[in-house]
Amino acid sequence: MNERTIALVTGANKGIGRAAAAQLAALGMTVLVGARDPRRGEEAAAAIRSAGGDALAVTLDVTDAATVGETAKFIEERFGHLDALINNAGITGSGQVSPTDAVDQIPSTVDLAMVRTVFETNVFGLIAVTNAMLPLLRHAPAPRIVNVASHAASLTLIGDPDGPFAGLLPSAAYSPSKSAVTALTVAYANELRKDGILVNAVAPGYVDTDSNNHTGFLTVEQGAAILVRMATLGADGPTGGFFSEEGPLPW
Repeated sequence: MNERTIALVTGANKGIGRAAAAQLAALGMTVLVGARDPRRGEEAAAAIRSAGGDALAVTLDVTDAATVGETAKFIEERFGHLDALINNAGITGSGQVSPTDAVDQIPSTVDLAMVRTVFETNVFGLIAVTNAMLPLLRHAPAPRIVNVASHAASLTLIGDPDGPFAGLLPSAAYSPSKSAVTALTVAYANELRKDGILVNAVAPGYVDTDSNNHTGFLTVEQGAAILVRMATLGADGPTGGFFSEEGPLPW
């Protein structure tokens, strides 16, 4: 078994995932940059290496069982274990500025095919990757799973008429998919607690990324900070929680 600390970040060729991969590498971890596009994945990994980090690109489409299985096999053969999994890959399903303020996500008129596509990546993809990596995580001394959700996953926040989402159009695709991510986080945490695997959901905040046409006010580095913190929790860290950089979030 390889003694290096290994982290896999899905959707890591750009945005928050790429920033999280770079920050983990800066901490001395060997980071696997998961990306659907091999070229973009290698570009991201090369940039991390040029900054002094240890990074490898892996071709990983969370909706493609073949690439999920191939990634798990590669990690098993190369390292023998996985210390941290960050399920970051996700899509909004909308071409609008904000996934929480998109006309095409109004429940009464939403395209059901679009909802299925969003859930295929954000929910089913998370399950597929997590289950494929669990045998490798169980071989690590202090395994951690981080599921990237959103403030828009909080039913408390989106249901508050005076809250941060007041006046925004309701979402029938993105927000429910991220609520499902938080529910799955609790389910996995409850199952894996006995194995010492800490599982938490995080909300990076409104980050300047492609998904919101760069209208976010946080940098990708700021958004990635909570991913990295939860991926490197100590033995006394929480499990089954939902966190932002400011602290716990309501469900």
